[in-house]
Amino acid sequence: MQNFQKSFSIIAGTIILLFSFSCQEGKKEEASNPVDVTKLEQAYDKYQEKSISVRRFKHADVIHLVKARKGDFEVTEIGKSVEGKEIYEMTIGKGETKVMLWSQMHGNESTATMALFDLFNFFEGENDGLEELRNKLLDKLTIRFIPIVNPDGMDQWIRRNALDIDLNRDAAKVASPEAVILKNARDTFSPAFGFNLHDQQTYYTAGEVATPATISVLAPAYNFETEINDVRKKAMQVIVGMNRMMEAIAPGHVGKYDDAFEPRAFGDNFQKWGTSTILIESGGYPNDPEKQYIRKLNFMIMLHAMEEIADQSFINYPLDEYDAIPENATRLMDVMIRNIQMKKDSLTYQIDLGIRRKETDANGSFYVSGGIDDLGDLSIFYGYDELDASGMEITEGKIYEPAFKKISDLTSEKALELLKAGFLAVKVKDASERELYDLPILALKNGTSIPFGIRTGGSPNFFLSKGGVLKYALVNGYLVDLEKEAGKGFMMRVN
Repeated sequence: MQNFQKSFSIIAGTIILLFSFSCQEGKKEEASNPVDVTKLEQAYDKYQEKSISVRRFKHADVIHLVKARKGDFEVTEIGKSVEGKEIYEMTIGKGETKVMLWSQMHGNESTATMALFDLFNFFEGENDGLEELRNKLLDKLTIRFIPIVNPDGMDQWIRRNALDIDLNRDAAKVASPEAVILKNARDTFSPAFGFNLHDQQTYYTAGEVATPATISVLAPAYNFETEINDVRKKAMQVIVGMNRMMEAIAPGHVGKYDDAFEPRAFGDNFQKWGTSTILIESGGYPNDPEKQYIRKLNFMIMLHAMEEIADQSFINYPLDEYDAIPENATRLMDVMIRNIQMKKDSLTYQIDLGIRRKETDANGSFYVSGGIDDLGDLSIFYGYDELDASGMEITEGKIYEPAFKKISDLTSEKALELLKAGFLAVKVKDASERELYDLPILALKNGTSIPFGIRTGGSPNFFLSKGGVLKYALVNGYLVDLEKEAGKGFMMRVN
């Protein structure tokens, strides 16, 4: 009998253990179950604001998209910028839970602003199969948007406002009128949830990997001890849901900021004042210089997050999923060339070359200046474009003669033909001062030589050849494969 009881206990224990494992596996599967993004993509495809397709736009170009709303939006001017431009808030919905989203606190960070215009279109839609989602949000939430906090910086395409103050370091002193407006908007509305919308540099990676941090997130700290209270916990849980959605559409592209407390920042103070605050930063994504795909991701994660806030589905998400989001690292270059053989006198050595391109404003448009950011052992860095140059050698380029009359006389096909012949630059007689163009070749009006130097800060203008045959061209920091079409997206200036 004792043996039977012992055997029964072992069998029962095994069954219980197996059941426990089964439940744990079920929970694990549920936690990693991908989000259905079909309706979110459907909503974006239908309601994308077609009048905006580039990152740089002026206040006057888009303010009608704020003021001329139909439907249930309540649009209110809540103040003026330093230079007298109107700042608006837009409110929609009748629910008990208040959500506030604000964008372009930094004037040159417009990705989320574009996505907000798309969201406005969505909320005005009807008879589109998305009524259930729309009605849920409008019934359960009251949503307030401030789409452009810093219109002066926006018009100059600079980070700071017209007083040269970083608005995101003015939450405590509120010296700027725009900071006063944003704080008053929060105080009068008292939102339960806040979305602080920004752009970040494109060189962040989602951890120590090659994958760009296309979206970075943070539930900011509210004190120096970085403690977690109920307010911050909810922000973390909403971010977990956002990350799950991103894993369904762009896996591995989410990074997380360090949560050191910044007592001057709006996000940290919103959290301290009782609003569960979610920071969203738009970074980089391959072949998306105008951030139109990242705009779509912004639209989707904001819509998804609002739905989870509306139905409270975020409240059981474990915080260890938030902790597991990799921290941002600055590990990307625009171009990474590995294993270049170099010589100096009698010394032969091998280096990696990391190139980054800087945008410079030019009367409302912009051009790019490429530079060598670092060289040596760059094994911990990655490139949007990568090339193993083993067995290749650096070859300097030539200037083509005779001069072209206008830059428009030169086609992309002709530019590639000249590159293949070893010409890295052309002369142009009648180019206007610092004229901008989109061709894979240097254009000189006054210049007599090609800027070149394999050193930090040097100009990456050269060829890579193998066995005497030109294989690649580096033109102002752009990598051109001479065996393929040159493509588009070159933002160049005549020198």
